[in-house]
Amino acid sequence: MTEQFRDAPIFDADQHMYETGDALTKFLPEKYGRAVQYAQFGRQTRVVINNRVTDFIPNPTFERVAAPGAHEKFFAGENTDGLTLREMQGKAIDAPEATRSPEARLAELDQQGVTEALNYPTLGSLVEHSSADDPALTLAIVHALNEWIHEHWSFDYADRLFTTPILNLSEVDAAQKELDYILSKGAKAALIKPGPVNGLHGWRSPALPEFDPFWRDVEAAGLPIVLHASYPPLDDYVNKWEPAHTQNFMAQSAFRWMVLGHREIADMITALICHGTLTRFPKLRIASVENGSGWIFPLFNDFEDLQKKMPQNFPEHPHDVFRRNIWVSPFWEGCVSDVVNTVGWDKVMFGSDYPHPEGLPEPRGYWKYAEGMDVRRTYDFMGDNARRFMGLPIANPDPAAAEPPVLTAP
Repeated sequence: MTEQFRDAPIFDADQHMYETGDALTKFLPEKYGRAVQYAQFGRQTRVVINNRVTDFIPNPTFERVAAPGAHEKFFAGENTDGLTLREMQGKAIDAPEATRSPEARLAELDQQGVTEALNYPTLGSLVEHSSADDPALTLAIVHALNEWIHEHWSFDYADRLFTTPILNLSEVDAAQKELDYILSKGAKAALIKPGPVNGLHGWRSPALPEFDPFWRDVEAAGLPIVLHASYPPLDDYVNKWEPAHTQNFMAQSAFRWMVLGHREIADMITALICHGTLTRFPKLRIASVENGSGWIFPLFNDFEDLQKKMPQNFPEHPHDVFRRNIWVSPFWEGCVSDVVNTVGWDKVMFGSDYPHPEGLPEPRGYWKYAEGMDVRRTYDFMGDNARRFMGLPIANPDPAAAEPPVLTAP
């Protein structure tokens, strides 16, 4: 294999923080003070929300964490010794300073050779699932966390580190209010949990027309929206098949891995297309991050079949909508060329998932899994497509190298 071009400036579309212990509570209104607590169970600390204990994140205070990339062999399909995730991660380490502050993260980006990065909460991924039976509490926790994120990280640090606040759609008016708040504080992108929401009318798709005032405001603001993997919403369903001994992702059974899979992101994208949000608001920019890519090809096949059966339900072909509105950051071990051929050359973004154990130890580790990308594709995948998603200038200095290839039909 010829030496790959590796000099394109990297935009890492998938990095994370480790929140401090007061992230959910520092700005929480006093009336909710007892609704969010940390409890000790033997040697283990757990988050308790509305009297519901969750162990989805095994160490929610993050004093000691798994080393970045500790689970690399598992996700690369190289677990020849049959180790569990817990066995594979080895001895815990102190949380790297780069996971705790923007100044240290910027220094880490320099060391990693990364120009810009999207930075997501970690603890935030369990909030909306754990408090879903109380929408008012959910909204209060989300706002409190957003205030903490802004104070601790800011939403745009040095035009390089873009930390994402969370938007919850339990109530349309509240979602619009939170959108106004994060925009006033300089948010450059926001996070939405893929899945239905529990609000005034019970459980609903957030892509139904009743949510149009919110999406209209998002489109008008030009705010990119990230749908990041989070606490899976299908636990109740899986628990009907096997005992729910734990929600901890490191101790999930093979059955749970298979069933949970990528269902939530496929259903969320399906809702945005079938319920018409992306047709009514064609300028929305939506990204799927850390949800893998194995669901995309089957979804395209299903859309092709359904469009032929129910053309009256699709004023635009679903494939065209997906390719116009949806960006994808596949898992680092996925086949990027397959995703490019399905969703488009300009819609596939690189993400390392640093500093999580299921990510890469550092973004440059991707080259071990690269597929011989040419210069144009390297610029696109490693940085420029994320810049397109964010509405930032691209870095490719050669316009001729940016000509899109002909897409092949799925």
